[in-house]
Amino acid sequence: MKKVLFLLMITLVAGVAVAQPKVRRQQQAQQQRQQKQNQGLSMRARLMFPTATDMPENVVWRRDIYREIDLNKDANAGLYYPVEPIDKQLNLFTYVFKLALNGYIPIYEYRLDGNELFTDSARVQMKTVLDNYHIFYEEKDGKLRVDNSDIPSAEVKMYYLKESAYFDDANSTFHRKVQSICPVMLREDDFGGEASKYPLFWVKYTDLEPFLSRQTVMTSNLNNAAVMSMEDFFTMNRYEGKIYKTNNMLGKTLAQYCPNDSALAKEQKKIEGELKAFEQNIFGDQHKKDSLDSIAKLDPKQLKASKRSSKRTGRSGSAKVKKSRVKGSSSSSSGGTARISVRRQRH
Repeated sequence: MKKVLFLLMITLVAGVAVAQPKVRRQQQAQQQRQQKQNQGLSMRARLMFPTATDMPENVVWRRDIYREIDLNKDANAGLYYPVEPIDKQLNLFTYVFKLALNGYIPIYEYRLDGNELFTDSARVQMKTVLDNYHIFYEEKDGKLRVDNSDIPSAEVKMYYLKESAYFDDANSTFHRKVQSICPVMLREDDFGGEASKYPLFWVKYTDLEPFLSRQTVMTSNLNNAAVMSMEDFFTMNRYEGKIYKTNNMLGKTLAQYCPNDSALAKEQKKIEGELKAFEQNIFGDQHKKDSLDSIAKLDPKQLKASKRSSKRTGRSGSAKVKKSRVKGSSSSSSGGTARISVRRQRH
């Protein structure tokens, strides 16, 4: 009996000894998962800008537009300078390049049709971009490193930008929201001809937006202290760019159905006018609304005075009309002493 009890105690101790490391491993794994979640939440809480809002999926009206953002224009030049980093000052491409290189944001391929596709199959590795465009880099322990002087930010002088103009019927507001951006590299050939465009990759704006609130952009050539965050720059639609494409049922760009440059410029102006007209006339004709608002702002005394004056003018006008009629009838009667009537005679 003693031997049986002794054997049972040994088996119990052995079972506890075997089970204890397994429980510890499970606890450690759970703690690691919790730490990662906490780190992710704290990172998101630090980066998320409180006024950033996503576009609702079930809007009643929306129009998707693709623009060419030329960085040589004054309105967009703040996204280009400084070409190389100065302390913590970075231009937009250098910032996006570093975020993608360190794995903070995903990047997606630029397809031949120019449309963006944000799926796992369309994701591009940063090493592939570096190899395709001959950007010098070093790889150590599986990590890529690119010097600031090797980042081709000076050659990225244009962006393709997709924005959605939409009407949110939930709160009756009109918005223009950036959906995605694509840096475009302009490189001249060996013969010094016109620079060729090389769209690098698409970036989903919602992935980039939390980081843009941490970088500033200059907004004036006259006042160098006038700066705003890159997130505000895109949220307030401070950029300028020509429309080169809209989402249509044929899937064509403007250049594909406009025969010449004048027709292209006319079509771009037409689309801009349609967007402006829709925004201004959402709640009816603005001119009529302004006239009604001016009447509503009048004092009650002024309203009564205006009504009295209108009544007086109406009465005086009607009296003048009656007098003129009476004068006309009297003058016609007194003008001729005898009336001559001519009758048709039968022969």
